[in-house]
Amino acid sequence: MSQWDGKSKGTVLGYRIFVFLIKKAGVKSAYGLLYFVASYYFLFLKKSNRAIFYYFKERLQYSTFKSKKMVFKSYYTFGQTIIDKISISAGMRNKFTYEFDGIEILKNLLAEKKGGVLISAHVGNFEIAEHFLGDIDLDFQINLVTTDLEHSAIKNYLESVTQKPTVKFIIIKEDLSHIFEINAALANNELVCFTGDRYFEGTKSLSENILGKEANFPAGPFLIASRLKVPVVFVYVMKEPNLHYHLYAREATVKHRDEKALLKEYVTSVESIVKKYPLQWFNYFDFWNDLN
Repeated sequence: MSQWDGKSKGTVLGYRIFVFLIKKAGVKSAYGLLYFVASYYFLFLKKSNRAIFYYFKERLQYSTFKSKKMVFKSYYTFGQTIIDKISISAGMRNKFTYEFDGIEILKNLLAEKKGGVLISAHVGNFEIAEHFLGDIDLDFQINLVTTDLEHSAIKNYLESVTQKPTVKFIIIKEDLSHIFEINAALANNELVCFTGDRYFEGTKSLSENILGKEANFPAGPFLIASRLKVPVVFVYVMKEPNLHYHLYAREATVKHRDEKALLKEYVTSVESIVKKYPLQWFNYFDFWNDLN
């Protein structure tokens, strides 16, 4: 199965070094150190290298030489988004510029006072959305539905050096109690955000063709979104050159209890973003289950 183990690479020491550089010498100085980190990943992370090389070579149809170059650039770009997230959360939001594409959709969604479901993906840098939306003075609350499998030491360190997030987290639990939290948030006219492109072993999945090859997706976000009778919006926050970010919001057409149609529309949306920003696909695992 195309699945993810829920954990990201990195150490507390590594994050401490980058935070020191960001604070003492600025964001772009930290980018410079990334060349060494990206080189290490490129040389030694064989499993993720195979997965992301397959994405460039087989799914985007790049040449072998270009695909290898893109593997390195992908790690470098991913590192930049992490540095940006830390910088913005640490109070350097004014160092970045922001562009909105479809923001009226989110404004209308909140004006309807029904709550709403946002579905994003592991592309770009959606985790900075709370800082992004603050620019338009929306009285909003985002609830991010997630697992709690990240390295706790890294989480604790980042919480000590960054501002307290306004995003609330709804942790997925085996007893399904998170469903009640989701319903409560929607009843309170809040936004509930899912990522629709990673699932875990033992959970229900749906399959759909993406970039010319069938892959598995978590069923939960699409089952929930197609049954709650609230607006559904696909959202992405994409990195551009020169410390600039671009938010995309696209309203989905939702047929009641038709999760497969919603997934198909989601996949079309993700494909359009990935083709525009090929380096910002950050699923470093066997997404299409073709590498066994």
